Amino acid sequence: MTSIYDNNGKNIAVTIIEAGPCVVTQVLNEDSDGYAALQLAYGDRKPKNTPAALVGHFEKAGTTPKHKVLEFRNMNLPKTLGDVITVSEVFAEGDKVVVTGTTKGKGFQGVVKRHGFGGVMQQTHGQHNRLRAPGSLGNSSFAAKVMKGMRMGGHMGTDQVKVRRLQVVKVFPDQNLILIKGAVPGHKGAYVVIEK
Repeated sequence: MTSIYDNNGKNIAVTIIEAGPCVVTQVLNEDSDGYAALQLAYGDRKPKNTPAALVGHFEKAGTTPKHKVLEFRNMNLPKTLGDVITVSEVFAEGDKVVVTGTTKGKGFQGVVKRHGFGGVMQQTHGQHNRLRAPGSLGNSSFAAKVMKGMRMGGHMGTDQVKVRRLQVVKVFPDQNLILIKGAVPGHKGAYVVIEK
């Protein structure tokens, strides 16, 4: 993330995303496929690391192998196989977008970080060296077990997250960059999907 100043001199936190150029690798229509969509591909990939079926699929579109291939149903752009879609064709300043990505993986985390528990803090009730422990878990004699869904330590992160209503602050068509207000899910260099 970084920040820029708007026309009023206000500092805005933005995320810079390289969005394109994307190549149309398949045009789906109602007659043959049952729905209308554009299949777009992004990110260069070595042919030796690409399955042979995908290499043929990309050659049919007249492009080199790509890393990510996704379908978009609501694109009202009259495109043919092999066309290149740039960021300025789809997005403009002030647009509201939806960004989908995979969050950062944080491994195994305890209850304080994972669920926001307060911990024991002042070491009361005879606690020694247990400030971030979850405390008592089970019920008394009635259930006599730990109930399903109890918030405990465990794996955190690497979830698919969709963030809605993010604003496009600026578009740089010559560099295929888009500046989005606020944070988007994922680590640096991660792939995200941006939709209107």
